[in-house]
This record gives sequence, C-alpha cells and structure tokens, in this order.
Amino acid sequence: MAFSFDDVPRSKGAFLEPDERPRLLIEALQTAGIKQAAFFINPGRITAHDNDAADIAAYARAGHVLANHTAQHSRLSAISASAFLADIDAAETWLKNRPNYRPWFRFPFLDEGQKDKVKRDAVRAGLGKRGLINGYVTVDASDWYMEDQAIAAAASGKLMDWNALRDLFVESYVESANFSDDLARRTLGRAPVQMVLLHETDIAAMFVDDLAAALKADGWTIVTVDEAYRDPIAQMVPDVEFADGTRTQMLAAERAIGNRWYERNDRKVAKKLFAERVLRD
Repeated sequence: MAFSFDDVPRSKGAFLEPDERPRLLIEALQTAGIKQAAFFINPGRITAHDNDAADIAAYARAGHVLANHTAQHSRLSAISASAFLADIDAAETWLKNRPNYRPWFRFPFLDEGQKDKVKRDAVRAGLGKRGLINGYVTVDASDWYMEDQAIAAAASGKLMDWNALRDLFVESYVESANFSDDLARRTLGRAPVQMVLLHETDIAAMFVDDLAAALKADGWTIVTVDEAYRDPIAQMVPDVEFADGTRTQMLAAERAIGNRWYERNDRKVAKKLFAERVLRD
C-alpha cells in the first residue's frame, strides 16, 4: 500500500491553520514510516499572498513527490477536453522543473469524463502525448467529506469528540483497504499495490500516523509511491460506460464484477456516522 494526497494546497479546515497543516503532515508521515507519498498539486490555487509554494517545496524536501492535479481543479465532465488539457498544461508549466516531480496526472473528483467516451478518449490521448500516466487510486473513504462535516460542525459551534473522529477516520480507511483488496482479487485474480486517496485535510494531517499504524497491525505493508506505480494496475486502462471512481471499481465494472462500492463513500451513510459517533450535545 502507498499513500497519496490530492488538492494541494487546500483551503482552511476545521482545526489547523493553513501553514500548520503541512508541518504537521510531514511530521506525521515521518512518524508513520511513510517515506514517500505523492502530493497531487493544483498550482492555480497558489498566490503571492500565501506560503503555499514554500509548503509544497517542504513536501519535496521531506522526500515526497509532486504530480499534476490540473491547475484549477477542473472537473472533466463539466468542461471541454481542450479546456481540460489546457488546465493540465498550466499545472505542468509550474510543476515540471520542481524537485521530485513525477509525470503523473490524477483526475480531480476521479472524474474521467463519466458517460462521454469521446471526451474521455481525447483526454487519454492528450495525456499520452504529454508523457503523463493516470495516477490511479484504489482505496478511498472520503476524508474530504469528513472534513466538510467537521468544518460545518465547528462553524455551528458544535462539540466534536477528537478521539471518536480519529477512530472513525482510521476505521473507515482500513475497511476501505480491505474492501478494495477483496474487489481486486475478485476482479484481477491477484492483489495489486493499493493506492490510498487522501486529501491535504486537517484530519489527514492529525491522524495519518494512526491510520498507518492500524494498517500495519492489520497486515498491510507500506511502500513508496514509486513502487506502487510500477505495479501493472497503474498502466491498465478500463473501458467502461461510466468513467468515474477508483481504478479497481472501473476494472470491476469492465468485467461486470458486482459489489464495487465501499458503503461509507455514500454521503448519507458518512453523514449519519459522523453525527452519531463524532458530534456531542
């Protein structure tokens, strides 16, 4: 299993200041023994009035790698293929000469065009011409939605149980990892290197070391992202009717394998769990 973080730099969360979060995340990754994670960058969010560029450089100095997530975090199904590729190019211009850059691209929202195969294939061809590979994901438990719930609770003055939030985060990602492992074995007949999708959230910064410890206790081995992207699953190109979701989900859909969705990625389920387990009267 390897770790990756999307939406860098990300806006303020419920608990930490924007510049505090990268420092804490770097420390947590070191504590967790995660020597090399991938950070997928949106350079269009960087301004002259923040420290985001320096924070991203700190990730690279700590041994982690930087990759493309479009400049503006565009959703492919909402814009033209040409506009989307232009947004990729804008991010590449900023990224390409940075230390620890990798020629990987991850679709924002994991949206690869959804039902529009013409647009999907145009972008796939564009990625190939640019020498970029699709930055695959297999394990997701929607930490970004947990963050949204925490931000809303803080804004409303609601009390949150810190330990319960940690336990919900860790439990959800361990469950998702095992769900994805089972789905991969049913779909591919083997266990590929799993790729965890996290975001540059306060929750991830506070609890990723707890998550890594729980995964190791569950029998998982943490590897570098470079090793993960050498797994054949990184080069697989699913041909599906609806191109959206994790690599394992789309490969399973291509092969008509059932039970493809981890239930806690359903926002209704996630919201109920957060309310029941984290919020306090």
